[in-house]
Amino acid sequence: MALTASDIEELIRETLPNAKITVEGDDGVHFAAHVIDESFRGMNRVQQQRAVYAALKGKMDGPKGEVHALALTTKAPE
Repeated sequence: MALTASDIEELIRETLPNAKITVEGDDGVHFAAHVIDESFRGMNRVQQQRAVYAALKGKMDGPKGEVHALALTTKAPE
């Protein structure tokens, strides 16, 4: 079953409950997400993105990954 932008937002929110999250995409496999969270402060961009990918709980991993592409923008609040 294909994921929706709302599904991806829910998965991220489970791990980052106070984050400002915007997810776009309507074809079920290609998405763009913007995630702003205080927990990213002091992390480099790779660490921030790894935190978001971990929140997706394997939905992007391996040949059976449900999300084919996720353009990800992350940062700590200004």
